[in-house]
Amino acid sequence: GMGNLLKVLTREIENYPHFFLDFESKSERRSLQNYDHLISSFLCPISRNQMGNLLKVLTCTELEQGPNFFLDFENAQPTDCERDVWNQVNTVLQDSESILSGLQAYKGAGQEIRDAIQNPNDMLLQERAWNSVCPLVIRLKKFYAFSLRLEKALQSLLESLTCPPYTPMQHLEKEQALAKQFAEILHFTLRFDELKMRIPAIQNDFSYYRRTISRNRINNMNLDIENEVNNEMANRMSLFYAEATPMLKTLSNATTSFVTENKTLPLENTTDCLSTMASVCKVMLETPEYTSRFNSEDTLLFCMRVMVGVIILYDHVHPNGAFTRSSKIDMKGCIKVLKEQPADNVEGLLNALKFTTKHLNDESTPKNIKTMLQ
Repeated sequence: GMGNLLKVLTREIENYPHFFLDFESKSERRSLQNYDHLISSFLCPISRNQMGNLLKVLTCTELEQGPNFFLDFENAQPTDCERDVWNQVNTVLQDSESILSGLQAYKGAGQEIRDAIQNPNDMLLQERAWNSVCPLVIRLKKFYAFSLRLEKALQSLLESLTCPPYTPMQHLEKEQALAKQFAEILHFTLRFDELKMRIPAIQNDFSYYRRTISRNRINNMNLDIENEVNNEMANRMSLFYAEATPMLKTLSNATTSFVTENKTLPLENTTDCLSTMASVCKVMLETPEYTSRFNSEDTLLFCMRVMVGVIILYDHVHPNGAFTRSSKIDMKGCIKVLKEQPADNVEGLLNALKFTTKHLNDESTPKNIKTMLQ
């Protein structure tokens, strides 16, 4: 009851938020309205002597580490106010697993392409390579088209989670279902990019396709695919797949565009939302009291991917980036948490921090942080 809540909320608050986000449990719990009532009652004018550190946590006073508050993802069903945006984003997220499955099953046409290149006069081998590559290009177009849908979904969530009159802290408290979807988008994005980095065949297949189309060497074959992937689409797809982490790059650009296009919205509304998510995930990962409650390793990976994702978005949006001493994200602590995990689980995430962030190599980045990521 109240005793346990007080313990969670008041534990070492001068350092960072301490609370548990339940990404796994599906059991029925008290309604979100009850949590809103609980939080609202805490925020009523009351004596500091009565509530002490709890009031500090919930009102962000006398703290140096940014937003600190109770965030509960246990019952992430959308409220009436969230439902329109939630339904829109859910339509996109419903397709995310099939996208990942399609990428995971991608085998490439390397052998067929090599045979065709080594035997340029053998039209049978040319046709075999072409017929192997065309279905793969259609699949790559599907992945790219999904990235555009994901971009719009992310911007819809950002608009909902940062718009006035509420602060980012209040948004994350009141709009639990949207906050969970935001985390799920980042989770998908890092999973997609980790898989893509292990499949060099993607760029090889697409390069062969573009060379073949441009030389127009196969005039007697079925080139209806150009109706599906014309030159303009091929150029955009080529830029997308040339990125080491294409989905994360898409989201970074989307977040930057969101800030640029919403000039009346304070930048802090967006960066505080991102830094708070990073802090929450970091604390969950470094606190055995919380990690012991995870039912599977997948939840650990979920938290790590979300943490890295919001760090990268923050680094692209904030003028000074995520790595400076004034950053609201404890980068040293976040990197430390990652390095304490099995290397196979975090190699892709550490690479994303190295190669997808914007400010890592700035002079303002402390040397010890650069060293940790070497």
